[in-house]
Amino acid sequence: MCQEFDLNLDKEVIPQIAYLFAGGIGNTGSVCGAVAGAVMAIALMKGRGETMEEMMGRLGLAQEFRRKFEKEMNYIHCRELTGLDLTTQEGMEQLMKSDISQKVCFPAVGLAFQLVMEILKDNN
Repeated sequence: MCQEFDLNLDKEVIPQIAYLFAGGIGNTGSVCGAVAGAVMAIALMKGRGETMEEMMGRLGLAQEFRRKFEKEMNYIHCRELTGLDLTTQEGMEQLMKSDISQKVCFPAVGLAFQLVMEILKDNN
């Protein structure tokens, strides 16, 4: 399924540009990096559109993604998803000593990928 959406981008570029979304934009607890990355992926695949109607349709895809992600995960912000304040040393230590990455972050990334693929398939 992924190959039908291959953009022929350098495989190192995507992880490099998305890295600082970790922890909700640089560990600030803001929008989950999986959410930000997913919206970027939709934009890369669909483009801006050439007419106002197409542009609004693209924005609608991002809205659809957000609704579906939030329905499954309850939140879109890292601080709410993890229950941690990663701007503090204590929050970072709690993250490192816990299984939050396995229970929250990895599932969020998986869900984001799944939803993007579904949205792109349905709107191709």
